[in-house]
This record gives sequence, C-alpha cells and structure tokens, in this order.
Amino acid sequence: MESSQLFLPFSLHSNMNISSSFGENLHNGSNPSCRIQDGFLMETLPAMYSIIAVIGFVSNLLALWVFTFGTLKTNSITVYMKHLAIADLLLSLCLPFRVAYQKHSGPPALCKMVGMIFYITMYVSILLLSLISLDRYFKIIKPLQHFRIHTTSFSLAMSMVVWAICFITMLCFLLDTNKSGPCDQKCFHFKYRSTSGGILNMLAVTFFFFLLFFFLYSYGKISLRLRAVSLKKTQQHSKRMSTRIVIKTFVVLVVFIVCFVPYHVVRIPYILAQMMIISEQNIQVLHLANELVLCISTLNCCFDPVIFFFLSSKVAMIKSLMKIPIYVKRNTS
Repeated sequence: MESSQLFLPFSLHSNMNISSSFGENLHNGSNPSCRIQDGFLMETLPAMYSIIAVIGFVSNLLALWVFTFGTLKTNSITVYMKHLAIADLLLSLCLPFRVAYQKHSGPPALCKMVGMIFYITMYVSILLLSLISLDRYFKIIKPLQHFRIHTTSFSLAMSMVVWAICFITMLCFLLDTNKSGPCDQKCFHFKYRSTSGGILNMLAVTFFFFLLFFFLYSYGKISLRLRAVSLKKTQQHSKRMSTRIVIKTFVVLVVFIVCFVPYHVVRIPYILAQMMIISEQNIQVLHLANELVLCISTLNCCFDPVIFFFLSSKVAMIKSLMKIPIYVKRNTS
C-alpha cells in the first residue's frame, strides 16, 4: 500500500511535468528543439539499412523469379513463401527512404506512407511465418491426415486475408492522431501517442506474443515427435535425413525469434514512454534501443530466402536457378 502511494505521485508528477512543459511551449508559440538524438546510430543505421536493402532486394527478386518461372512444384508452402518474398521485396524498397531521411526530414505524407508499408510488410511476414509453421506442424505431428490448410487454394486465400488484415489495421494507426511533440518534424523518430494509439500498439504487441507462444508450443511438440522418430532409426543415412529435417523445420523458428522478438520486447516500455507513462529520463535510451532492434527486424528480408531454400526441394531450386537467362555480349572485334 505504501509503495503504491509513493509510486503513484511520482508517476503523476513526471507525467504532469512532461505535459506542462509541452503545454507551455505550445501556448507560447515556441518550437522547442528535439532533445532525443540518434547518437551513434546516425551513421550506423544508414550503412546497415543500405546493406540489408541491397541483399534483400536481390535475393527476394531472385526468389520471386524462381517461384514464378521455375520448376518448383506449387503447394501450400510455396504459396506462402511467394507472398513472403513479395512482402520482403516491398520492405527492401522502403529501406532507402529510411537511409535518406535518417539525417534529414522528409515530406510528412511520404514519411507516413513509407512507415505504413514498412510495418505492413513486417506483420505480413510475421503472420505468413506463423502459417508456414502451422502447415509444418500438421504435416509432422499428423502426417497421415490431410488438412484443408495444405491445399493451395486455402493458402492463397489465407495469404490474401493476411494482406487485408494488415492493411486495414495499419489504416487505423494512420488515422489515429498523435500528441504533438518537439520531434514531430523528424520523419522516423520518437513521437508521443494518444491513449487510443498506445492501446492499439499494445494490442499488436500482445498479439505477437500470442503467436510466439504458439511457435514455442508447436515446435516443442515437433521436437518431441522428431526425437521419438530418430530414436527408432539406427542407420547412419536415416540419422542424416533426420538432421536435415530438423534444420528444415526449425529454421523458421530461428528467423522468427532472432528478427522479431527483440523488437517486440523493447516495444513494451517504448509505447509506455510514448504514452508518457514512463519517466522522460528513459526516453533517450528507449529510442536508441527501439531503432536498433527495428533495424534487426529488417534482417528478416535477408533471412527469408534461406527459408525458401530449406523448405523447397534443393534439386528443383538448383534447376530453377540454372534456367535464369544470362546474356553474354559477343566479341565483335
């Protein structure tokens, strides 16, 4: 009881100080400078985003070519991976704008559009990886049964639903008005959020952790299943096959955890800071942490082609790559 009484006045006092300081500035018509700086990330992020953009664009463009014109057999997994490649390709096209506007402010409308596409592609990737994992779960846990999720028509319909849900949800974020602050003139930067905007962001984070729980549960069941199967196999060839199946299965989980978990962990205190629930003294550190883990999340567009390779038939993938036309300039001399 005493601790709550001590904490509540401190929280209210800090929030009142933040609100009153911005209120005085707005009342006096002044334009306070943004005190939240990028620090060492000012030079680091553009270089990292540039590398990720080039690798992501080339690898996913190649993957799309393979899925469209290659010899891969069309199934539920390849449908999901094709849409995943499209999302990654769009994400890689957004990164040059983050490079350009890291040091300079851009047009507000363009900033909002790029930010909207950026987060749409992120959550499309998250949901598609979840569907791929669900598909793998049923194929490994109940291999003798055929589920509707394994049909190409169902996977195509679910991919369209994923795009629609992410687009509509992001429109809700776009229509929500943020609280005014001194960093509003910067394109991709810390901004204060209204209560409704903060709640929407928290719901997105909660939904992500629900998917993470599903990942951990399903892959826990898959690992037990694969272990039981491997114990019955004594031949060396069978053991090598089991190892390949494990790598082929768990590569999705590794990419999901490495790319998206750090961002959503940092996102919780970051949103609380945007809603002015956390003290203003923590905003600088949270901004740097958020920008760093956001950059890590974009590595997804480089890692997804690795998933394409492992989940597709290696022979068909190699044949498809060999079919890519290479034009050699003839020597006319």
